[in-house]
Amino acid sequence: MRVGTRASALALAQAGWVADRLRRAGDDVEIVEITTLGDRGAPVQDKSRWVSELERALLDGRIDLAVHSAKDVPTELEEGLELVAVPERADARDAICGAAGLDALPRGARVGTSSLRRTAQIRALRDDVEVVSLRGNVDTRLRKLADGEAEALVLALAGLQRLGRADAAGGVIDEFVPAAGQGALALEARVGAFDGGRLAAVNHPPSQACVTAERHLVHALGASCNTPVGAHARWVGEGRLQIAGWVGLPDGSAWLRDTVTGDPVGIGLECAQRMLAAGAAELLARAEAELAV
Repeated sequence: MRVGTRASALALAQAGWVADRLRRAGDDVEIVEITTLGDRGAPVQDKSRWVSELERALLDGRIDLAVHSAKDVPTELEEGLELVAVPERADARDAICGAAGLDALPRGARVGTSSLRRTAQIRALRDDVEVVSLRGNVDTRLRKLADGEAEALVLALAGLQRLGRADAAGGVIDEFVPAAGQGALALEARVGAFDGGRLAAVNHPPSQACVTAERHLVHALGASCNTPVGAHARWVGEGRLQIAGWVGLPDGSAWLRDTVTGDPVGIGLECAQRMLAAGAAELLARAEAELAV
């Protein structure tokens, strides 16, 4: 089985985890490194910049399975492809490096991130700090933090954990609603290429249900990579999911959050409909317009 992945340290660690479990289940696995448009510097506005080259490799038959960070996968896939598995999810929360929490930062502190969602949520909680753009892989961003380019840095806790850098986190930001799919992997393949049993070693149905609900919420909102949106689902017992959704303006001056608990089937759509009724579409349109200026 040829497993495709980006060549970054984090992507290779994730693909290696998947390959190891497939080998234990009896598959002969080869990891194929693929350079994506995002690796080549495609603009942030290109929604599929981290996955399109992997999808092309699937459709061309150069790989059999693609391993993505679930938060990078657009809610609409290329025709002929499907998500076939979601491994057990890591911690989905955002971590702060350089401080114990946002509330521990002094006025005027510089907080680094490359995420629109994190930028909006930082500003919504702390409009007295300065958000600065820090890009690059995890090690690059941590080095920029150490070099004094910011007093704090916000990253996905799961990425730090997978790279063995969890000690860099000073705390987690429980007030944030994570990105849809954050902390999870998504395995993509050609439609019908795998039966359910072959990928059982790497699929975790509870995590798959949560990520599916989050993707349904984002899709129903009509959100894009140009809009600050969060979606996070978790199991709360008795076969019920709780999902939180968040949308806001880039400057954090206006935002909307809702939480719904219920049956996993349709809960993402239900939350989206409630948020749309409360004005989410208008906020998203304003966010798009402000970012286009």
